[in-house]
Order: sequence, then C-alpha cells, then structure tokens
Amino acid sequence: MRKELTAKGKATRNRIIEGAAEVLREKDVSVATLDDVMARTHTSKSQLFHYFPEGKDELLLAVAHHEADQVLEDQQPYLGCLDSWEAWQRWRDVVVERYEEQGERCPMGSLVLHLGRSTPGARDVVVTLMRQWQASLATGIRALQTAGHLPADLDVEHRAAALLAGLQGGVAILQSTGQADHLRAALDLGIEDLRRAAAA
Repeated sequence: MRKELTAKGKATRNRIIEGAAEVLREKDVSVATLDDVMARTHTSKSQLFHYFPEGKDELLLAVAHHEADQVLEDQQPYLGCLDSWEAWQRWRDVVVERYEEQGERCPMGSLVLHLGRSTPGARDVVVTLMRQWQASLATGIRALQTAGHLPADLDVEHRAAALLAGLQGGVAILQSTGQADHLRAALDLGIEDLRRAAAA
C-alpha cells in the first residue's frame, strides 16, 4: 500500500503529469519517452519512478485522467450553468472552438487506445468522462425545465444522451477530416430539437 503524498509530493506528481501531457500533445504516444518527460519536467528517473513505480503505463494512465478532466474543464463555466438558451449557445460555441483548436489530434483518445483494454483503469477513463459529461448536459436540461423553458415530462436522459452522441460523432469526423461542419450541425440541431420541444 502506497503512502499518502504530502502537499509537496502531490504538487510534484501533478507537475509531472502536466508536463507529460504537454509532451504527448507534441509527440505521438508511441514515440514519446520517459526521457522526454524528465527533460520537460526537470525530474530525475528515480523521482519519476517514485511517483509512478509501475513506469510508463502508470504515468500514461494518469495523463489520460488529466486529459479527461481537461475536456470538461475547458467547457466551463458554461457547461455548469446551462440554465438559459443563451447559455446553451455559449456552451456550443466553446465546444466548437475547443475542438477546432485541438484539430485532428486527440491526446486522450490516443492514450486510451495505446493503453488498450488490458490496462486496468484505461477503459474507465472514457466511461467516467462520458457519464460525467452526460450528467452535466442532463442537469442543464433540467435547469431549463425548472425555468419553465421545457415541459416537465421531457425525457431528460434520452435528450442528454442524444446530444452527447451527436457531439462525439461530430468530433470523430473532425478528427478524421479536419472539418468542424458536422460538429456544428450536431450541436445546432440538438439544441434546436430542445427548442422545438419547448415550443410544443
């Protein structure tokens, strides 16, 4: 059982994770090395293995968790406050801007693919992210219900799931083609569908 890290130890571990994330945004995970991470974070090999005793895969899994957290963080404060149609539009714009800037590379996706299903916890990174993302969208839809913008009998989870599925499909096409048109269309039609439910 590992000892709980001190505040300084946690800060150092986080610094290594953030540095590794920067490296993996510049280099493919298959060619990035621990030496690259050590150079970026100014840490020694013994220090790196102190925080990640199982080596590269443990570090990559930590970076995958970091990138998953960043996906949601990049959508704030809008994702956490979807209580008006204006807020939904701002959230839509932030999502499109984020993925246009990211382009064809997906750091988290590459990490999870590299680690594979055989690495304990790798699949859980994506499952947890999607669960949290859908829950945030569902919370936003319920906020519209509370404000009287949507009918109370609307199937919230179904709508949130459809929005997330459309968004993810748009992101996948953007990463394959470099074009954000499908992402824009998926978000625009998803929000428009909610507006139609309000009008009905």
